[in-house]
Amino acid sequence: MEYSYIGLNDLPDEILMIIFQKLNNIDVLYSFHGINQRLNRIICDSIFTNRLTFISSLSQNFIDLLDCNTIRHKFCSQILPSIHNKIQWLDLKSSSMKHVLYAANYPNLSSLGLYNVNEESVLSLSTDENLCEIFKNQITTLFITVYNNYDNYDDDDDMLVSLIKICNNIFTVFTRLITFVLFDSCIKSVRFAFDYPLYPNFRSSTLLKLIISVRSFDDCLYLLDGRFDQLHTLVVDLAYICRPYEIENQGDLATLKCFSLSCNDVTDDYDRTILPLFYRMSNLEKLDLCLKVHVENTHIDGNYLKTSIINQLPRLNQFGFYILSSMFNINQVNFMSREDMQRTFIDFPNNNITYYGDYFPDAKRCQCHIYTYPYKMKYYGNITNHFPGGLFESVRVVSLFDEHPFEHEFLRRIVHSFPFMEVLSLTNHQSQNHKQSSESNNDNRNLSVIQYYSLYELYLINVHDDYLEEFLFDTQTYLRNNLILYLNYESLKRVTHNFTRDATRFNCNKIKKLNLYNEKNRSVSVQEYFSHAEICYPLVI
Repeated sequence: MEYSYIGLNDLPDEILMIIFQKLNNIDVLYSFHGINQRLNRIICDSIFTNRLTFISSLSQNFIDLLDCNTIRHKFCSQILPSIHNKIQWLDLKSSSMKHVLYAANYPNLSSLGLYNVNEESVLSLSTDENLCEIFKNQITTLFITVYNNYDNYDDDDDMLVSLIKICNNIFTVFTRLITFVLFDSCIKSVRFAFDYPLYPNFRSSTLLKLIISVRSFDDCLYLLDGRFDQLHTLVVDLAYICRPYEIENQGDLATLKCFSLSCNDVTDDYDRTILPLFYRMSNLEKLDLCLKVHVENTHIDGNYLKTSIINQLPRLNQFGFYILSSMFNINQVNFMSREDMQRTFIDFPNNNITYYGDYFPDAKRCQCHIYTYPYKMKYYGNITNHFPGGLFESVRVVSLFDEHPFEHEFLRRIVHSFPFMEVLSLTNHQSQNHKQSSESNNDNRNLSVIQYYSLYELYLINVHDDYLEEFLFDTQTYLRNNLILYLNYESLKRVTHNFTRDATRFNCNKIKKLNLYNEKNRSVSVQEYFSHAEICYPLVI
């Protein structure tokens, strides 16, 4: 039988386009540029040249795809000069910013992503006269992630001052910004605050969209004090919400059409802070909320949302939310049933609403989750065994709490529902009912290993010892390298058999930083057992 071989050049242009679109466009350009005129013509299509992303994201880390000298040389000397007029967006790590920006003129470059920048790298860019011309005249969209090396700072205030200097510099140089997105590339976010000696004085009359994290509700109000008088969209994440001390709500925010507010901390001041802010947004069309609220008499339900928000914002046509409301010192008889809660959402406009609630008899507390699905928020808190499931690809921070045990299979459900979870905290003092002994023979693996590929930070402080075994036994849990772990010292000592147990050693060797609570004395045994970890002893809790 005679075989026929089809080479790449034998395929029609349409098939090659389909194949190349399945690949990373950086790989396509590097692999096929310069082979022949036909391939050059195909890979110079706007699909592959509009946006060039020279970074790869791995949880909290950004990898520079131009770190290899050979790859960087080919891009900067051959590829970029040949497609320079087609490039509209560049994503760069700070280590290769100048290499790429100096490689060619980019007459159509309007969007820039700068990753892992620090005060020094931003100052270097902003004092370069040639680059400043591009920044001032062309760049309208800017994405920034700030790299904070905590070893270089004495405390959070020093890091905040550095962040303020970076942003003050950016708004001085990038004078035509329409969209500005600021992220922190560390899991412990350094948030903006306006009550520090180096007052943030950045402002813009062109900015339409701002995405940022701040410390308090006061800081959110500062962002809306007129410094961005054309602001159309504001996405803000708060560390905490309490009544403002210095700034009072004042003035109509007539230009604001889209507003998103999230906070992972519980607030008692929702009615006195958030609602008055909404009422200033007379032209608001889209609203996203992610809140945890203490309430006194009744949970937040559909009737409450219609009365206090929807009916007060006449132009609102998109409303997404996650609200966890909690009541204390109540009896179960006061707890709203699922059916009663669902009835409050019967005529809710165009949304799929999920509700579930829990009553905790030991704490005499109840809580109620209500949220729109598909879910778009960053946080999901106080999950119990009544969790209805679903897929939550946008969630990064998850907490679990219950007065009933979390079994291995329930934790598997959590991983499937939150595939990109980076932070997980557990609170549960009940022993597991279905434990698997790690010392049993190797064939006894009825409970398959749960794989936490994206997990970066794990809190197991207020838990039964079973949950330390659940996460530290490699027969039950796969943890990624460089994890940050928070534990109670005495519990860890018991589970690791005074830091000698082989069953927990493998996962403990993956820990980058270990925070041990309720122990003041530093232990040689702990350091030897966690051989790759920085050991910290925070204050007793």
